[in-house]
Amino acid sequence: MDTLSLDSAVDKEGKIGFEVAMGSIEDSSAIESKSYSFFESVSRGSAYGINTLTDYIAQFKFIFTKKGAGSIGGFAAIGNMFPPAWDWQAFWLNTALLSIILAFMNILPIPALDGGHVVFLIYEMITGKEAPQRVLEIAQYVGIFLLLGLMIYANGNDLIRWLNGAF
Repeated sequence: MDTLSLDSAVDKEGKIGFEVAMGSIEDSSAIESKSYSFFESVSRGSAYGINTLTDYIAQFKFIFTKKGAGSIGGFAAIGNMFPPAWDWQAFWLNTALLSIILAFMNILPIPALDGGHVVFLIYEMITGKEAPQRVLEIAQYVGIFLLLGLMIYANGNDLIRWLNGAF
């Protein structure tokens, strides 16, 4: 077994990383390309989506930590997910990831989202009567307030990162 020494820059947070820059791979035989039939690609894509959602759900609890809350980002963070040069694969993978994240967030029991409506439907199924209109209105206000607060917080994090030179 050989040992390889590499120099790496360390960022402000003490993180290091290595990646292979496209076009500079010395041993192209290490790259394998696979082709799938239509039905195999649907199966593989579905499995990939389920794995991504499972990973996202497992990591969701970290949002409620100090470090996790500080890593929440808004529109600028979403834009920075995409590479500066056009790459179809990166574009569609990031678009799929964002779609999965939005789908998961939409089913959370936040009153203004679909998950909140499901909570009220379950209440109606159990009690046999509709929730009072005033309760529904207040729940919608609370849900919208939570969503707007989260959006302001996330975009505020982006602004702070930009002012600190992290973007």
